[in-house]
Amino acid sequence: MTLHHITRPSSLKDNAPLLIMFHGYGSDENDLFSFAQELQEELFIISVRAPHPMQPYGNAWYAINFDAQQNKWNDVEQAIESRDHIAAFIDEACAEYPVDKTNVTLLGFSQGTILSYAVALSYPEKVKNIIALSGYISEDMLADNLTDKDYSHLDFYCSHGSQDQVIPVDWARKAPKFLDQLHIKHTYSEFPVGHGVAPQNFYGFRSWLEDRL
Repeated sequence: MTLHHITRPSSLKDNAPLLIMFHGYGSDENDLFSFAQELQEELFIISVRAPHPMQPYGNAWYAINFDAQQNKWNDVEQAIESRDHIAAFIDEACAEYPVDKTNVTLLGFSQGTILSYAVALSYPEKVKNIIALSGYISEDMLADNLTDKDYSHLDFYCSHGSQDQVIPVDWARKAPKFLDQLHIKHTYSEFPVGHGVAPQNFYGFRSWLEDRL
């Protein structure tokens, strides 16, 4: 399969709901996998490693570069490549593992969330639920013909830390309006933390997901 990953099998023998995790910039597949033991047993969980190794350690879905004034800019071409890799990986995972391809949830953190938004909005037919933690919608990473797509089955759980120093909360606050314009179901929450997942945030998305399995 195209992307390195680790799995936690479901308690179900077949047709399990599938949850795929995408870590943040500079991390790896073990980061979010720590959630797995606390999540519903019927979920088949896959945690994926981003394709671009970093030095001295960690991985990225796409490069983030700094100019002389320390302004950040994203390598959008790399991001779109990763978006399409993930879309292909979803198909591969559904063919390889005993899962229900109509019940696929993406869970991202930070850069992994930006990619999860891009995949869901560009390939809505491949996913059902999206848990978008500490990220934002990057419009230049989305497919061109958004208004032609069917988003009626999608549901998003979006959350952000109000004290986030890495990705400003104002960027995340634009997501609900963007999703509204496409008539996509969503919930949005903020927590009084920095760039991370507060315990109450974890319990919030876990119960949100429970209601949708």
